[in-house]
Amino acid sequence: MTRFAISGINEQLLRSIGIGVAIVRFEDLHFVYHNAAFGEWFGEPSASEAVHQFIEAMRDEARAALLDVGHFASEVTVKPRRKSLVISVSLSMAEVEGERMVVVECQNITRMRELEQMIDSYSNMVERNTRELEREKERVEKLLLNLMPRSVYEEYKTFGVVTPQLYRNVSVLMLDFVGFTDFTERNDPTVTLGELNDIFTAFDRISEQFGCERIKTIGDAYLAVAGMPEPAPDHATSVANCAVRFLRYLERRNQSHPNKWQARIGLGSGAAVGSVVGIQKYVYDVFGPAVNMASRLQVFARPMAIVAPTSMKFDLIDQFHITDIGAHEIKGLGSVELMNIEGNPGLVR
Repeated sequence: MTRFAISGINEQLLRSIGIGVAIVRFEDLHFVYHNAAFGEWFGEPSASEAVHQFIEAMRDEARAALLDVGHFASEVTVKPRRKSLVISVSLSMAEVEGERMVVVECQNITRMRELEQMIDSYSNMVERNTRELEREKERVEKLLLNLMPRSVYEEYKTFGVVTPQLYRNVSVLMLDFVGFTDFTERNDPTVTLGELNDIFTAFDRISEQFGCERIKTIGDAYLAVAGMPEPAPDHATSVANCAVRFLRYLERRNQSHPNKWQARIGLGSGAAVGSVVGIQKYVYDVFGPAVNMASRLQVFARPMAIVAPTSMKFDLIDQFHITDIGAHEIKGLGSVELMNIEGNPGLVR
């Protein structure tokens, strides 16, 4: 009675913790014992029945492991009641009265595997979202770098604001296309946009080559500066080189394109203030005497010509062909001595 009672208690304990147990003879793999949990998952075997399919499927591998190290572990999937269960199986070698036995311990780990799959799925989702956030961050950074110089962007990213800065020695280039209004009226908007995009992209490359920073485009106007936000002692030469190369690019482009573009360019030199304007829509912009000068002087330039104040002559005369065109009354600036600038073959970088 005592042995039966203890056996009953152990059976209840094994059932309560969800462990299935069976004992089989090693030689013929026939069952000696199994508990209720084992029978519930795998069906009720008879004493003369060979070990079930879950051992049969791994017979060779399991036998080799038991003979080698005395232990083998694996997982099997069963479907006792239309629901698939994942069962971990542990086989251990034992000897009872001189006969080799295999102790089979089984545990339902379905919930554990489901949780692992949920964790893996969540981890994959987090990883995908992280990659997407990184890509979005790169897109935003690229967009902001198109709106402002990198040093200004770094200041904004670090502090959340951009302090207006006065730059006392900068040079500015303002370009405007001749007959742009008529061009837009004659052509489809997509054609106009495509042409401008090609041209301004080329201008951006030229600006970068000569150390200039494109600040903005307004319609057909293109504004670039040199000497800000990083100081540059040769800022006047930089914008003049850009201006000459802009016109050369348009001349070459006009030779192979049906639409002919002509531009006027004004240069200015002096002080300027740079800062981010706006709170919800960020725009980096520049203001001041140098900007006003370039904006006013491009009106005085002939098509495919560059006009600058003679105050820039000292910085440019060694590299460019300069022609004085006399004093002109400039709105807001008074009388200003002006000059035309052309590139000298072999001297322009």
